[in-house]
Amino acid sequence: MGSRIVQVDAFTNTPFGGNPAAVCLLDNLRDDRWMQHIAQEMNLSETAFLLREGKSFRLRWFTPAVEVKLCGHATLASAHVLWEEEYVQPNQTIYFETQSGQLTAQRHGEWIELNFPATPETAAEAPAGLLEALGVSALYVGKTTFDYLVEVESEDIVRAMQPNFSALIKVPARGVIVTSRARPGSDYDFVSRFFGPQVGVNEDPVTGSAHCCLAPYWSARLGRTELTGYQASARGGIVRVRLDGDRVHLGGQAVTIMRGELAGR
Repeated sequence: MGSRIVQVDAFTNTPFGGNPAAVCLLDNLRDDRWMQHIAQEMNLSETAFLLREGKSFRLRWFTPAVEVKLCGHATLASAHVLWEEEYVQPNQTIYFETQSGQLTAQRHGEWIELNFPATPETAAEAPAGLLEALGVSALYVGKTTFDYLVEVESEDIVRAMQPNFSALIKVPARGVIVTSRARPGSDYDFVSRFFGPQVGVNEDPVTGSAHCCLAPYWSARLGRTELTGYQASARGGIVRVRLDGDRVHLGGQAVTIMRGELAGR
């Protein structure tokens, strides 16, 4: 028998929306090369690999090009699979051991809430070519541990952007978050898009880890610790955020699309 693999659409309650991730349930340790090959084969923005370690699960994330240190939507997908496949009970907290420390997931009805580290930005100069590659003017530019954050004037600008990915790949960061306040009267507070050509993902449909920056950023500007973000990619997705000191609670839903078994060893 090969390892089981499940494809899940995360941060949506509708099939073919949100951000697709593959979740590979391992029964023994696998080497990095094998996991990278599986991620390339799946060709999704992230493939998550889970291995039970006592009462916790070792969790690693791979894009088709590289391993990353933090990923929200593939963690949400992993929690969804563990509950749906009855690896854990519905009322049981899931503990993930990762390169970004211990992360947790809890189930609240149809919603899953992840507990992630906040990654606040600090003001920064835009690196050469960044704004030109995005084709926008910035109200603000900041830098997190992973990414650049660019605030623009309106939701219309965020939605209409058509970045030059050949130029954007030269920016020295995992990715670039572009964000603005939502239109007045919206069901959400802010919008964003995420571009990561350096890690093999030109545009990520819904990026949980980006909201670890967006939560403290918009909390400071809007004066609230609980907010709703909409990632305005072609697929789109909703992320509820709750800022709690140096942690961010990310809320989302997920839908299983496919189940299978990996034949290769």
